[in-house]
Formats: sequence, structure tokens, C-alpha cells
Amino acid sequence: MIKGSYVYIRPICDSDMESIFKGCQEDEGLYMTGTRNVFTMEEVVNAYKSFSQDETRHDLAICLLENGQIIGDLSIQEIDEHNKKAMFRIALHSKDNYGKGYGTEATRLAQKFTFEELNLNRLELQVFSHNIRGIKSYEKAGFQKEGILRQSLYLKNTYSDEIIMSMLYEDYVANLRFYEEGEKNK
Repeated sequence: MIKGSYVYIRPICDSDMESIFKGCQEDEGLYMTGTRNVFTMEEVVNAYKSFSQDETRHDLAICLLENGQIIGDLSIQEIDEHNKKAMFRIALHSKDNYGKGYGTEATRLAQKFTFEELNLNRLELQVFSHNIRGIKSYEKAGFQKEGILRQSLYLKNTYSDEIIMSMLYEDYVANLRFYEEGEKNK
């Protein structure tokens, strides 16, 4: 378990499936991630059983520190030990938790896990251009834009670009210093 000020992350367990399933039904979340399919509970359970056997990924629940309630999940996936890199994805399960800083804090905790526990050098993600809130959260957590795949998604009668963002270990260390200095100056 890795704790922040408002949330903590921990490995996903069987009791998390109901929340993950509900998150897979959330229209806004599906749109922001470019997901076209709606999954059944059985598909969600089977997917996470499969994920738990995959040594190139870590799936983690995002829980509120105050009461332990799961509010989202994230994944460090496609871990490439040879090149010291991985992919990142995150989802909050209810729009009631959007805009409260939980996603940004969980992203920072995932970075801590990636760079300090897994000892990787690069964490990468893709986000669609219509997900303005997600882009701002990733930037706030220190991710940098690297490139754009123009009009790579056609959804709701509109094209969206796919933005590639990353954080390197050196960026993570620089951000740590920045946050530590900010805390000292409070």
C-alpha cells in the first residue's frame, strides 16, 4: 500500500470487482477513454483474473484514505524490464469523484511505485484530446506531452487526437524536489 494525503493505492482484490464493473458502465468515463464496449460483470472478473497472471502489469485499486472505499483503479502495464519502461492507465469509477484531485494524487502514487519500487526509467500514457480534465491532471502530476497521433479516434461523430505523454525518472526526481520545497515554504 502506498499512501497519499487523500487516497492510497493497493493491489486489486476480488471485492473490488463491483466498483470496477460500475466504472465500466459510466458513460463519461467510457467516452474519455475512447471505449466502445460495455462489459458484463463476468467479463470484468475474467479480465482481472487474467491480469493477475500477467507478470508485465500491476493493477491497483485507488481507495479513499478516510474510509478505505475504492473509488478507482489504475494499471502499470506492458512493463518492459529490458528498456526500463511501462504504460499507465487510470480510471475513477464515478463522476462524483472527478475534479477533487484524487486522480492526480493516485497518478503521483503510481509514479512513486513505478520509479521507486519497480525501478523503471519511463512511464508513458495515451490520452484523447477531448479529455481536457485528464490532460490537465497528467500535466499537474508531471507528465509531458511528446507527440500527437492526429485524428486517431472517431467517436460521437467527431475525430479526436491521441496525445502521447510520458514521465522519466529524472522528471520524477525533479518533481519530488519541487513538492518538498513547496511543503517547506508553507
